[in-house]
Amino acid sequence: MSSSSHPSDSQAASSEASPSPSKRMVYQVETTGSRWGDLKEAFKRISSDDLNKINEIPCARNSLLSGIASGVGIGVIRGLSSSAFVASNWAMGTFVLISLGSWTICQKNRADERRRMQQVIEAIPKRFVKKEEGAGAGEEKTA
Repeated sequence: MSSSSHPSDSQAASSEASPSPSKRMVYQVETTGSRWGDLKEAFKRISSDDLNKINEIPCARNSLLSGIASGVGIGVIRGLSSSAFVASNWAMGTFVLISLGSWTICQKNRADERRRMQQVIEAIPKRFVKKEEGAGAGEEKTA
């Protein structure tokens, strides 16, 4: 399947015609047909700039710190009663679950805050609309 046969590719190409210089272009490629081949392609796309700018991703820092702390805590607790292999599996699983969970909750909170801010912004002009005293019921006067 060539990239020109997809109907939205021409629209995407026209909207990405002049990307900002700070963002890299991301191109969609076809899968290699194997999971490991796809993973290799994905890891080839990760650059050191991506890892250096992880602090710019909203909610990433707090989520990763929560995941690390939780993973270490659970790993130590499990390590007291089982082997290091089992403890490391529990630690890694806890890290992933807590990191993803807290990142998802943080993103939801950000979306809710954006929605509330949009409602406030839309309501501000309505606060300055006053009805004329003694005027007809349907007439309004702007301040």
